[in-house]
Amino acid sequence: MTNQTKPTGCCEPFDPKPWQNKTIVWKDKLFVKDQVISFLHIPLNMGKKIIKNMGLIEKAQAKASYQLMLTDEKSSWGCDIYLDVIKNVPGAQMTTLSGTFLTKVFEGPYQNAGIWAKEIEEYVKSKNQKLKKLYFSYTTCPKCAKAYGKNYVVLFGQIN
Repeated sequence: MTNQTKPTGCCEPFDPKPWQNKTIVWKDKLFVKDQVISFLHIPLNMGKKIIKNMGLIEKAQAKASYQLMLTDEKSSWGCDIYLDVIKNVPGAQMTTLSGTFLTKVFEGPYQNAGIWAKEIEEYVKSKNQKLKKLYFSYTTCPKCAKAYGKNYVVLFGQIN
């Protein structure tokens, strides 16, 4: 695999260092929220939802300097996506997230998500904390992950 650091024009190259083993505290952090249909945790309409919401975000000039996207894998049949924004976006469902999160970066195929979830749970326990909620941050789309030669996923373990 080649490691391309030149942007693809789709997803920005991801630097894992700022996200590895960090504690992040948010108070009313603003996001655009949407729902994605899945089949056994495989998203079926995520691309369409991201394109639609990014269009609204760009039109509102609400794009964050780093485009963070979180997913809440609620069930095998669907997930919620959260797109970081700097202000309200007309036509989009808005929400906020608050809490303290421990992060851990993983690299590899998406099929390892269950293994990664167990690893972050152990990481949270090693910090004498209890995992309240888990969010996944897919840092690139599959095409860009292939172009860059790395498929990074950041897990955000909410502890309060």
